[in-house]
Amino acid sequence: MPPKTLTQEGKPRRVGVELEFSGLDIERIAGLMLAELGGEAEVVSAYEQKLHNTSLGSFGLELDYAYLKQLGRERNLAEESELEQLGESLLKLVAEQLVPHEVVSPPIPMQELWRLGALLQRLREAGAKGTRHAAVYAFGLHLNPELPDLSATTILAYLRSFLCLYEWLLEREEVDLSRRITPYIAPFPRKYVVRVLDADYAPDLPTLIDDYLAHNATRNRALDLLPLFTYLDAERVKRAVTDGRVGSRPTLHYRLPNCQIDEGSWSLASPWRNWLQVETLACDERRLALVCRAYRRHFDAPAGGLFHDWPQAMSRWLLPELL
Repeated sequence: MPPKTLTQEGKPRRVGVELEFSGLDIERIAGLMLAELGGEAEVVSAYEQKLHNTSLGSFGLELDYAYLKQLGRERNLAEESELEQLGESLLKLVAEQLVPHEVVSPPIPMQELWRLGALLQRLREAGAKGTRHAAVYAFGLHLNPELPDLSATTILAYLRSFLCLYEWLLEREEVDLSRRITPYIAPFPRKYVVRVLDADYAPDLPTLIDDYLAHNATRNRALDLLPLFTYLDAERVKRAVTDGRVGSRPTLHYRLPNCQIDEGSWSLASPWRNWLQVETLACDERRLALVCRAYRRHFDAPAGGLFHDWPQAMSRWLLPELL
């Protein structure tokens, strides 16, 4: 568990999980989920389902391909010709070879995250395939941890912690090449990192959001703060970002880990423990200041950021019990 387990309202912090994988059709995935967690399925279209009243809450399940999902919704509203149905079937066949199905959990109390383990095992045994199964599978595991509070000071601490740990996390998670070459988990721009890690940088919330949007008006970041900032100031975000997929929630959106669901030695414990290094560093003001100062020196060096020397140097500040 992280050092801070409660929200500012005194409630247990929660975390959402998004899991991308292939190898099973949507009906099979829904059946396995209901068998493990209970509840009932609402079929939105041939490519989307919602699972309600499970033991953990309501889950989303979909083929993660916007065009097909739109076709599926329209198909429920209008008749199609045989030619149109054939075209959609061929598109679905191709998409299922390249595009993952995505399971989106409800917010789960952090102390109950382990309950997803049995579901992952069911999916693995049924034939779910993860990131490393094929070179084109840029599938990820996303964690959406709720913050202990929504002050600019706390958000900045978590952001600084992540920026200092990014290179270590990239190496520690062994992020697959298929994911590194896509834009989905792009690193933060160097100019923005330098600004945020400046010891004199102490923005209020509007300035923190504006600075972020000036450099990161995209969902494609390894730590996406757009949902958090939309929750805090939707109009400010909408002026800079027109992407309709941006959600609104009081969480961070950590997108770096692979989904290695088909590997028996892998579980949520590994990415979760790595994320806890971010949590513990963010909550330790003195240690965070030391790490930020060291990382600024790394950045200022003639070859700073070009070689893989920082992950090894960073290890001296990590909590060994989480390694």
